[in-house]
This record gives sequence, structure tokens and C-alpha cells, in this order.
Amino acid sequence: MNRTVRSGPELPRTTTRAALASIALLACVSIAAPPVAAAPSYQPAAQLEAAYYPPGPWAVAERTGLDCCTATGDSYDIWYPADLGAGGVAHPIITWGNGTSAHPREYAYLLAHLASWGFVVIAADRTDTGTGGQMLDAVEYLTRQHSNPDSIFAGKLDTRSAGAMGHSQGGLGAFNALARGGVSTAVTLEMPLSAACTTLPLVDGRSACIDPAAVTTGSVLLLNGSADGISPATQPLPPALIGMQSMQAYYDALPAGLPKARAALVGAQHNDIQGQPDCTNYSCTEGVYRYLGYLTAWFMDRLRGDQAARQAFLADTGELLHNPHWSDQASTITR
Repeated sequence: MNRTVRSGPELPRTTTRAALASIALLACVSIAAPPVAAAPSYQPAAQLEAAYYPPGPWAVAERTGLDCCTATGDSYDIWYPADLGAGGVAHPIITWGNGTSAHPREYAYLLAHLASWGFVVIAADRTDTGTGGQMLDAVEYLTRQHSNPDSIFAGKLDTRSAGAMGHSQGGLGAFNALARGGVSTAVTLEMPLSAACTTLPLVDGRSACIDPAAVTTGSVLLLNGSADGISPATQPLPPALIGMQSMQAYYDALPAGLPKARAALVGAQHNDIQGQPDCTNYSCTEGVYRYLGYLTAWFMDRLRGDQAARQAFLADTGELLHNPHWSDQASTITR
């Protein structure tokens, strides 16, 4: 069970009102052991998936609504290792993008899992994240906190290692954040086909629709569920005729030399990633279980230089490409 351990930024203590505000802040920061291990009903199908599937070694703390703001006025929720910087570790940053009308708490199990592996995970409480702007604002916010001697994050972050990840519209946001700079890798989860992205409203004059050719550096992992009609793995007609209506089309449109991989989780629906960790409150198949191992491995490789994790994604021989829980796999990643 979570328990309060520390407050947010210090407030003046000269008035009763300030003291009461400090008490209110205390209720918004909590610490817990690493996420409870996923239920044994799901068993990873391969060695590397099994290695990164359980919670990592860090106890996890969460800050809710204390940190502000994006350029559009949205607050942040942050999951992070409770013992920040222990052993001299500098923690990489993962910025998260919510799906349409969703909030960070709906992904708390996944985001806490990643924090338990040593990442600081920040999510703008924004329900339309497709342009990637608020996701990049979040990285900039933590970069400032790293340089702020009064922040709990002061000197504890690896600000050179930042990645973006998001669900549905947030997947578009992760992709756009990579194209715009400020992160070095993007993970898209159930990113919608281009016919769906054109229905999304502009934010700050920007469209959420993506241009794969705009990604010239970094790396991309595209994951979807095989039962997700909003994010299909393949399409019946070529993009030249109907546009990019599948993960395969997006993948193929990325530069050939870019490190990239894609796969479809067999049987997963659009909202499985929201499992907490199962589907009790969401319309999905099993929940977040089957995503955990490879999402963790990807960020361990891309942001922490874990060479063992990279083996999961290698072209031809990578474990993900041969895992029976996944289909429609492809990769350009080499040693």
C-alpha cells in the first residue's frame, strides 16, 4: 500500500494558509514497492521477455498534480525511483502520451513498471497529445528540474537519454516528438491509421498526423494488437492507392537505415495497454501483461545501453520476431 514520504516543492511557512498547502501537497506524493508482479496466468514465452517482465529493482514513488505546466497549462504526473540517484545512477526520461480522452492514471501500472526499472516517467495530464508538443514540454520540464538545486530531481537525471511513448493518439504524439527533436526513440502503441488521424482537431495549429519521412534520427518501435481495427498491422491495398492505413505502411515509410521494429500482439484490442494490469475496467482481451517485457527491454536498450535487451529486437534472430504471442514482426536493428 502506498504511503506518503515527502512533499513537493517547498512553500513559505509564514502563514497558516501556507502550512495547510504543504499538508495538501504531502497527500500527492507516495512511495511503494515495485509494482506487484503480474499474475501467473500469463507466462512469458521467451527468455528475454521473461527477464524484463517482472518489476525491476527500484521502489517507485509517484507525484500527482504537483508539477506544472505544459505550454497549454497542463500539469504532470511523474513516476520515478524512490531512491533517486542511488549508487550514482542517472535516470533516463520517458515522456508519455495519453490516448484520446484518457488520463495518466489509466496507464499507472505500465508507467510504474517502467519506473521500477530505473526510468523517470512523466505524463502530461492532457487528453489530446497527438502533436507531441506537451510530451516535449515534459522533457524540458524535467531537464529544468535536473538543474534546479531545490528539486528532488536535481543532478539525478540523464537528460541526454529521453524517449517518448504513447497510446493511440499518444502514439502519434510519440512519433511527432521524435520528428521534432528532443527525444532519441519513440514507441507507438496502437497508433491509429492515417484515416483516423485526420479526424483529430488541430492543437496549437498543428496536426497530429505523422510524416515518417520527417524522422531522420533516433529509433522507432511500432506495436499494435492484432484485434485492433483502429491500428491494423497490414492493409489490403498499397499506400500509393489508399495511404498509410497500417503499421506496416508507417514502418515502410520510415527511412530504410533507421533502427526500427514492429510487431502485433496476437489477440490484443485497442485498450489492452490500459490494463491495471487486467481488463476489469476496460474493454480489452487480457490487459497490459504481454506488453511489459518488450517495452521494458526496448527502453533498457535504447536509453540505458543494455546490450542483452537489444538481442530481443535484432533483425532475423531477435526474440520478438519469433515469439508466438506476436505476429507481423519486422526489424532493421543490427548489433
